[in-house]
Amino acid sequence: MNSLRDYVYKSAHVEIMRRKREWFTRTPGPPFALWWVPEGHEPTIAEAVARIEHLRKRGPSAEAFTFGEAFAAPDAQNAGAPFSFKDNCPA
Repeated sequence: MNSLRDYVYKSAHVEIMRRKREWFTRTPGPPFALWWVPEGHEPTIAEAVARIEHLRKRGPSAEAFTFGEAFAAPDAQNAGAPFSFKDNCPA
């Protein structure tokens, strides 16, 4: 989780995301979803769309979540427990 947080909030990714309005159309609801992917599994676009829809319809859960309302990995000691990255996106 620390690696993901560092990439999202402390790398060149921030500068790119500051310009997101140049490339993306604003959509209702969350524009992305996070979820835990088993090692060796390569998610498909259809899977990503389904996770975003799940998040939009049901809100954050272990199935699909956001940085603000995340859930521990299935193999963690506290599997499925909610947590937050507690960071504001600088973009």
